[in-house]
Amino acid sequence: MAIQGPDLTKQPPRSPRVRLGGYATLPRMLDKGRATIAGKNGEYHYACPLDQRILEFAGIDPEALKKELATGKGDGEILEWIQANAKHKHSDSEIAAWSAYAEQRAPADTESRSYFNDLHAKTGPKREDILTWFDLLDLEDYVSFGGKA
Repeated sequence: MAIQGPDLTKQPPRSPRVRLGGYATLPRMLDKGRATIAGKNGEYHYACPLDQRILEFAGIDPEALKKELATGKGDGEILEWIQANAKHKHSDSEIAAWSAYAEQRAPADTESRSYFNDLHAKTGPKREDILTWFDLLDLEDYVSFGGKA
């Protein structure tokens, strides 16, 4: 079965702000997983540190999830699979709180701040509104595909 997913050599994955089942970053991770299976992930990496945060929160094995993606399931079917197979069951309010925190997350230590600042300087040095990791990811995605910072 052909995997229907984005060609991440031509467009970025969905924003980390987009939610599925209340989970921030989940649609982005699914895009990267499908593109990886299809060999069209470009510079994007499935199960990267950002993906690890949601995988750990839900208690989902990245390889098991990748196998489900390889079957051609859509987002709704994958969400049902996650809800059935997650080791850590969370209420809707817990998922909402986790996602709100993820969306506001900024570098927490000197090393992370330095890395963040370097990427920010390369991508959009005059953009004073880039404060969180999600801000930076959205900007990098936009600039990587021809947008002007």
